[in-house]
Amino acid sequence: MLIVLVMFLLGLVLGFVGAGGAGFVIALLTMLFHIPIHTALGTSLAGMAFTSLSGTYSHFREGNIKLKIGLTVGCFAAAGSFVGAKLTSLIPSSSLHYMTAGMLFLSAILILIRLFFLKEKEAAQETNLAFWIKAILLGIVAGVLSGTFGIGSAPFIQIGLMMMLNLSIRHSVGTTMLVIIPLSLGGGAGYISEGFVDYILLVKILAGTMCGAYVGAKFTNVLPKAVLKSGLFLTPAVSGFILLF
Repeated sequence: MLIVLVMFLLGLVLGFVGAGGAGFVIALLTMLFHIPIHTALGTSLAGMAFTSLSGTYSHFREGNIKLKIGLTVGCFAAAGSFVGAKLTSLIPSSSLHYMTAGMLFLSAILILIRLFFLKEKEAAQETNLAFWIKAILLGIVAGVLSGTFGIGSAPFIQIGLMMMLNLSIRHSVGTTMLVIIPLSLGGGAGYISEGFVDYILLVKILAGTMCGAYVGAKFTNVLPKAVLKSGLFLTPAVSGFILLF
């Protein structure tokens, strides 16, 4: 029950900032509950597919998702994530902690760039071959990173959607939620095949984070925007910091 309670409190934060939170889940599982890093990676990534469903549905209803782009990037991200999950078994646990922490710190930096340096753009023109090649490459790269290090790589996807495919910030956020579903399923399948998913632990994580995220989302439009921006940056940054110890 302690894991469920901790995951509920984490879910409050994740629901507020609109993040998948695999990195924070990994950090807490390894630090507080001494779950082996490979199992923490696999179980948290598998759970993201479920926790992202409600956010995707909400964004779709709000018109924030570019469906064809999201499905294209997501399908190739699923394949890349499966391959990345296979690669993880080759990385020693001691090194994987530091590598995942580094990816989380990089995520925090990319979020700062997204929030303060990238301007809104008009919707992308989905008309030429080069556009779809970029979408495929984005999916593969994001998938491999996510599968290897067990994180949802949402900042990487969002930055790619804005810089490579010219999506607006609003559409990049919503479309990223859609991409995370097949990405997590692909990575989860890879980790399952390697024996790195603990199903009982998965149920506890989902029970806590999904309930907490539902409540936390209620505060997104209530608290000041400065608090929200700080939360978006601090979530991966603190996760990376925890993993270093």
